[in-house]
Amino acid sequence: MWYFKQTQVAAHLILHLRSFQSCITTDLLFFSPSQVGGVCKLSTESSLRRCRTPDGKICSGRGKCDCGICFCEATDPGKFYGPRCECHDWVCATHNGKTCNGTCHCGSCMCDNEDNRGLVTGRFCECDDSECLDEDTGEVCGGHGQCYCGNCYCAAGWHGDKCEFQCDISPWESKRRCTSPDGKICSNRGTCVCGECNCYDVDPSGDWGDIHGDTCECDERNCHATYDRYTDDFCSGHGQCNCGRCDCKEGWAGKKCEHPLSCSLSLESSVKKCRGTSNLPCFGRGQCQCGQCTCHPPGDSRVHGKNCECDDRQCEDIGGEVCGGHGYCSCGRCICEEGWFGKLCQFPRSCDMSDAQSKELCETSDGVMCSGKGSCHCGQCICSPQDWWVSGEYCECDDRECDKHDGLICTGNGLCNCGNCECWDGWTGNACEIWVGAEY
Repeated sequence: MWYFKQTQVAAHLILHLRSFQSCITTDLLFFSPSQVGGVCKLSTESSLRRCRTPDGKICSGRGKCDCGICFCEATDPGKFYGPRCECHDWVCATHNGKTCNGTCHCGSCMCDNEDNRGLVTGRFCECDDSECLDEDTGEVCGGHGQCYCGNCYCAAGWHGDKCEFQCDISPWESKRRCTSPDGKICSNRGTCVCGECNCYDVDPSGDWGDIHGDTCECDERNCHATYDRYTDDFCSGHGQCNCGRCDCKEGWAGKKCEHPLSCSLSLESSVKKCRGTSNLPCFGRGQCQCGQCTCHPPGDSRVHGKNCECDDRQCEDIGGEVCGGHGYCSCGRCICEEGWFGKLCQFPRSCDMSDAQSKELCETSDGVMCSGKGSCHCGQCICSPQDWWVSGEYCECDDRECDKHDGLICTGNGLCNCGNCECWDGWTGNACEIWVGAEY
């Protein structure tokens, strides 16, 4: 844990150093190895290539190129600077509506640390590590942990907001007490503190946690049908939930008491009929009862088909645009117009930039093309289709990190965005498993 946090803190420092280095004003460059006796050794093409930005502009359109060096123009209220005149102090990213909690320098925040202790950190200077200081001793996390963005991460044997409490049992005994029957620490659903598991509370109301037990071994979410509205009505309303398992009332059967015994079909036959070609009843997008699928949420025509096999929401991006505006949706798949391709018709077939310009836009900060997990087309990364979980602007994300419910990533009710579920309207929860829309 310490190594991980120290690595992240080091990354912040490297980011600021690189920003500072990249913003050295070209006015300070009085000597160029490309010039001998005042004569430029570079061809016109080589000179312009050195001055050209990834978007094809010479000196960002804010200066003149002389032998591969940009000489930036003065502007009102200030001056552009940097190797390609790309920097300006008043252009900085915002965080919570504010532009830096420090000083904006060449598009990056330089944090103000008047006491030289380096307690203000973060990309936007949003982290105040003074919150980790022990009030009595002034030590960071009481000297028993590491601080990251105002939060203490305690060493083994210590706990508390500022690592002020020492555990009276050994780390090995603490681990033993927190180990669940399946051999996992707190069943991977909680945090072990001095031999006791603090289970993650996933109830958005904050009343009580669905996860409980001495080692967080009970997960009441398993008693909720995928498309049940979030209520205390476990087991389809036809049973009692005991430590994540449904005990059905008379006349009902099934993992979640969803099958009426009055149905002429057996539970197995009913489920088989609802599955169709999927591994899940109703493709995980509806409720199966007596061999018939009811797609959810009712009234949403985007989810349709005999077995709810069509989900036209898959054609939408996070902003809700269908097939990027360059095609139409057919049973959850985009049919692209001529000249466009991609899962969401987001890539143009023709390209008006050179290969060099395109590849430069696809490189990550460490110079790797599309994180080594895709190909570059017209300045955009096309992630490997063989590895379905690879996504992101630079193919840097792993969609397997998104939460699942009933075996579905984001429960099929949202999009996985770089490890986090972005839920569609009406759904919430870490895995978009909770319906908070209108009653049905």
